[in-house]
Amino acid sequence: MKYYCFLLLLITASCKPSQTLPDPLEAGWDGKKVCTVLSETKSQRVLKCTFPPNVGHEKHYHKPHFGYTVSGSTFQITNEAGTRHVPVKTGTHWSTKELSEHHVLNTGDSTAVFLIIEAK
Repeated sequence: MKYYCFLLLLITASCKPSQTLPDPLEAGWDGKKVCTVLSETKSQRVLKCTFPPNVGHEKHYHKPHFGYTVSGSTFQITNEAGTRHVPVKTGTHWSTKELSEHHVLNTGDSTAVFLIIEAK
């Protein structure tokens, strides 16, 4: 594991988040959870994360994962690149191959729901 993190650190400078920040399930908003576990096996975990308007997700890290937007809204997203406002449409999907960190806030007027699928 140390060798893997060292390689990630050289390539992406993003191994540190898993050691200092909560993961998406542990992170919440104003002391309340925003994600629940839908399924967990030895090889993967599926999270459902729900964000009503004006609810976000405190700064956290993500392992490599696939994400799908069940219900979209507009988000303020802050990461190492800065802060941006992004309309996230229903049906949007993405995947990452490296560790990442960010915090988000639903600035739209509808409840957003995401599925996050992580390999273990």
